[in-house]
Amino acid sequence: MHTLQDLLEENLWRQYVTLNPQVKVIHRLLRARGEQIVNDHLALRTFGDPRVGLDVMAQPFVQLGYRCAGDYTFIEKKLRARHYEHPDTIQPKIFISELKLEQCSPALRNCVDSLLDQMPSGAANVWYFPGSGRLWKLSYQQYESLQVESEYAAWVAAFGFMANHFTVLVNALKTFDGIQNLNIFLRGHGFKLNTAGGEIKGSPAVFLEQSSTLADKVTVEFSDGINTIPGCYYEFARRYPLPDGRLYQGFVEKSADKIFQSTDHSP
Repeated sequence: MHTLQDLLEENLWRQYVTLNPQVKVIHRLLRARGEQIVNDHLALRTFGDPRVGLDVMAQPFVQLGYRCAGDYTFIEKKLRARHYEHPDTIQPKIFISELKLEQCSPALRNCVDSLLDQMPSGAANVWYFPGSGRLWKLSYQQYESLQVESEYAAWVAAFGFMANHFTVLVNALKTFDGIQNLNIFLRGHGFKLNTAGGEIKGSPAVFLEQSSTLADKVTVEFSDGINTIPGCYYEFARRYPLPDGRLYQGFVEKSADKIFQSTDHSP
């Protein structure tokens, strides 16, 4: 019997940190200030195909007690998304998005179909499917052609199924009085932040502020050679209390739309 810890920490977190070395540096800097780091949520990306879609990706989490707590639509990026919460509120929220293939070009759909056709039988039925990585061969030429239409599609094609980002809960930090000061600290240590839509996305008025690093470039092996492309990033979220005093636990579409762009900066 596999546990939630097996999936979140041994599988998804370990894989993510390997691909995103900036995380260990940020943790070291924050812990040097005496901070305890709490993970607010992690995000997963997939294709809107019955073989690997949002519901399939969510299944291992649902089996471990998570329940759907919000639905979202990103019209421009052609995405639908959902977030899940666990009854044990210390567990991170899970944010899963999928590309609406029916709204994409025939060329993109055909490419994605050819990738998913390569998946081993039963690959989506294993408990660690959300962190099973890339299950197909992909050429850099295919990656570039997907990138022209959808950075999101290109990222999933290149990395497969894994956490796109984890998120530091800024509310739990004791030595910063807000997300702005945290951003200044990170910039001061050489980290590049996502400035799409402003460095801080959201506001107290929508009960959520978010910022993120830009994804570091990582080396990826393609079928026609090795290339360097944007990998994963680290997010920071500050949540504000609702009128009833409870902290807002959802997501703001307008803000999340800009956070997605943390992986699509130019070479």
